[in-house]
Amino acid sequence: MDFATIFTNALTQIISPITASYALAALGLAVHFGYAGLLNFGQAGFMAVGAYGFAISTLTFGAPLPLALLMAIAASVLFALLLGIPTLRLRADYLAIVTIAAAEIVRYIVTTNSLTAVTGSANGLATFERGFFALNPIPPGDYSVGQLRFNERNLWITIIAWGLVLVCALAVWGLMRSPWGRVLKGIREDENAVQSLGKNIFVYKMEALVIGGIFGSLAGILFTLPTGAVQPANYGSELTFFLWTALLLGGMATVFGSVLGAMIFWVVLSLTQGILLGLIDAGVITFLTSIQAGQLRYILVGVALMLLMIFRPQGILGNKKELAFS
Repeated sequence: MDFATIFTNALTQIISPITASYALAALGLAVHFGYAGLLNFGQAGFMAVGAYGFAISTLTFGAPLPLALLMAIAASVLFALLLGIPTLRLRADYLAIVTIAAAEIVRYIVTTNSLTAVTGSANGLATFERGFFALNPIPPGDYSVGQLRFNERNLWITIIAWGLVLVCALAVWGLMRSPWGRVLKGIREDENAVQSLGKNIFVYKMEALVIGGIFGSLAGILFTLPTGAVQPANYGSELTFFLWTALLLGGMATVFGSVLGAMIFWVVLSLTQGILLGLIDAGVITFLTSIQAGQLRYILVGVALMLLMIFRPQGILGNKKELAFS
C-alpha cells in the first residue's frame, strides 16, 4: 500500500477548489444558523441557483464573465426573498421545511425536459467556463508546490477559489463584530428581547438569509468551474447535509470553523477511501468491493461526527458558552 500517494492525495484535497466551494457554502450556513439562528436545510438549492444562473447567462445570453456573476448573484437574492418573505416571520422549523422543499424544486425544474434547451435537463450544461480561464495570467506548464502538482488551469482556479473564501471569511468576521452582527447574534439568542429594543427582526433575518445565500451561490459557481459542467444530480439534499457536516466539524458560530470543517471533511474522505482501497488491493480486506469502500467512507465520517457531537458539541473551533449544537 502506497502511503505516500494516499497522503499526497489527501493533501491535494485540502486545497482543492471543491473543498473551497464547500468551505464557502458552509460559511453561508454559518451566517444563516451559527449567527442568525436560521435553519437552512436547502443550501444546495442556492448552489444550484448560482451555478445554473452563471451557466445559463453565459451559454444562452452570451453574457461576459462579470455580468454572468452579477446575474447569478441576483438569482440567489431573488431565491432568498422567495424563501424568506413567507417564512421568516414564523418559527425556524418552517424555514427548514421550506428550504428542503425549495432546493428539491429547483433541482426538478432544471431537470424538466421542456427546459432542455436552456438547462440541459438531466445532462446539465457544459463549456461555460471559457471566459473564466481566458483571464488566466499563468503561463502554460506544470507547477510544483512541495509534493503538489498543478497545471496552469488548476493553479488558477485554486488561487481564485481560496482567495474568494478568504475575502468572504474576512467580510463575515468584520460583519459579526459590527453593530449589525451583534444584533444578529442577539436575535439568535432571544429575538423577543431584541425586538423590544425596536429592531426589525424580519429585516435582519432577511439580510442574513440573502448574504448566506450569495455565499452559497458563489460556492455553486466554484463547484462547477474545475470541470466546466453543471448537472442537477450534484445538487441533491445529501450535498446540504455534507455542508452541515463541515459546519458542525469546525464550529457553527465561527468564521474559520467552516473552512477548517470543509478541509477535515475532504481529508477524512480521501484518507479513508485511499486506505480502504489499498487494503482491498493488498488482499487484507476481502469482504468489501471498491464500490462498497466508497460508500463505507461516508459511514465512517458519520460515526466521527456522532463522536464529535458527544465529546465536543460546539465543534473544533467553537465556543461552548456561545453556541453548542443541541
